[in-house]
Amino acid sequence: MNVQIFIPCFVDQLYPQTAFNMVKVLEKAGCTVQYNTNQTCCGQPAFNAGFWEESKAVCSKFLKDFAGSDYIVAPSASCVGFVRNYYPKLFDNSSVHNDVKDMEKRIFEFSDFMVNVLQVENVGASLQAKATYHDSCAGLRECKIKEEPRKLLSNVKGLELIEMNDVETCCGFGGTFAVKFEPISVAMAEQKINNALATGAEYIISTDLSCLMHIDGVIRHKGLALKTMHIADVLANS
Repeated sequence: MNVQIFIPCFVDQLYPQTAFNMVKVLEKAGCTVQYNTNQTCCGQPAFNAGFWEESKAVCSKFLKDFAGSDYIVAPSASCVGFVRNYYPKLFDNSSVHNDVKDMEKRIFEFSDFMVNVLQVENVGASLQAKATYHDSCAGLRECKIKEEPRKLLSNVKGLELIEMNDVETCCGFGGTFAVKFEPISVAMAEQKINNALATGAEYIISTDLSCLMHIDGVIRHKGLALKTMHIADVLANS
């Protein structure tokens, strides 16, 4: 199966190893992975900041960069959720309306693609640790992902997965929300971290590095013995 990968801006700039690990897992599952070097952003930051016309120009480029019939896989439910849920609004009754509808069916968050398209739940990964899983808002509410990452993590040898309290509560990142409302954002992250620590977990795992980046910033500031890890990094560990 041919797969196009979309690597979000912050993954490309700050966490490139996660992108490489996603490719490693996809190839192990039998996919032929292709990366279009012309790709840039999905358009979400501009859209969320209220610059809809500027966002639409970026989104138009995204549609061209990922034209075709291949599946598109990204290590970010946030970006996938934006394409699925907001491109139809931006391009409603436009000349690319049908292209957008087609892309909705082809673009997947990584764990969703592994479980529901490839129907793979065990990739032979191992990690000797206790961990808890964080449901990102985008994953849970926009991509409807709940069981998929848990199925994959339950098959990681040596990994003990423990559910934390209020697992579906936001971590406080929310993109520019973390900048505009820093005290509230930090308090929400602290609540998430305290719930994770109460499980005795060594790691917080998620599908979204945006959440993990925010959580990790608070962890580091407080000097806590807790680490964050993207699910692709876990599954590539063997």
